[in-house]
Amino acid sequence: MLRARLGRLERKSQSFSRSLKLLNACVRLFLYGYKATRYLR
Repeated sequence: MLRARLGRLERKSQSFSRSLKLLNACVRLFLYGYKATRYLR
């Protein structure tokens, strides 16, 4: 499951290659969601 999520994150992050600020926001949001769902299990 983590491998699929990381693959999706990689594809999404390629579109943010010009904006480092937007890429950082995307990565933080991904990690927040991953940690939240992991904590609930």
